[in-house]
Amino acid sequence: MKFLAANLGYTKTPGAAAMKAMLDVRRPTGIPDLEIALGWHIWTIDGKEVVWHNGATGGYRSFIGFDPKRRIGVVALSNTRSQQGVDDIGRHLLDDKVPLWLPPKEPTIFQVDAKTFDGYVGTYRLEPKGSIAVTREGEHLYAQKTSYAADVQTIGHAKVEIFPEGKKDYFVKGVDTRLTFVTDEQGRASELLVRAGASEVHAKRVE
Repeated sequence: MKFLAANLGYTKTPGAAAMKAMLDVRRPTGIPDLEIALGWHIWTIDGKEVVWHNGATGGYRSFIGFDPKRRIGVVALSNTRSQQGVDDIGRHLLDDKVPLWLPPKEPTIFQVDAKTFDGYVGTYRLEPKGSIAVTREGEHLYAQKTSYAADVQTIGHAKVEIFPEGKKDYFVKGVDTRLTFVTDEQGRASELLVRAGASEVHAKRVE
């Protein structure tokens, strides 16, 4: 908030001229109405500019943005790392015409015998490095990726519960992620398919 106040001129600082100059030179991004300056992105909607940036690290998402003409700004912080993040919340607070993102409708939870989970528990290797660990705690099944598994953004480094929508098909609540276990006749999984949006990742089981 102090950084926003300095950018908006509410706080006098020797860096004011430098911060202003960061927005002077802009380049196209290939995305309609979106330019990039030095350290900032600029959306132009209905003739109004919103200057913003976002960030992410393991388990967290952030957004900072301001409207230079109206001299208002917002910081949105989340201690949950999701596919969408908090960009929509920050932009909506700056301009209520920007819609809030709605999570996909969750499937109905399919009833399975928890003993089925035993065939899925294990480690699934992602190429070129990283893995997803599937664990069982009583009647609950969990997935967790290693810090090297960058390809699967919607499964975090903390354990996330996965819910059955079929005997072999599972989903993560709140995000567009589907997991399918490829099994043998005895129900033991040999591979895990992870689909997030349009991407699909194959992870082979390892001993």
